Amino acid sequence: MSGDGGTAILLLGPAGATGLYWYLYRYYRNTDKSHDFEHETAVVAKPVTGSDDKVDEVKGTRDRRIRGNNVADYRARVQKLEPGDS
Repeated sequence: MSGDGGTAILLLGPAGATGLYWYLYRYYRNTDKSHDFEHETAVVAKPVTGSDDKVDEVKGTRDRRIRGNNVADYRARVQKLEPGDS
């Protein structure tokens, strides 16, 4: 290699890698096309509904299972949705 030609070829590798990295970063991140979520998206808040009624109180860890669980009866907890159900 002689003088400037060899140095230019050696610098072309890192410069090309940097350019490829920047291109892929911009392509996948869409940094020039993204929107400002906090300012451009309308979020409509509704009042909280429900109640905080105390139902039961469990103290200690003597029971090995939770009363009324339905772990073994999986058909009671998993139901097929029919078309039109939401």
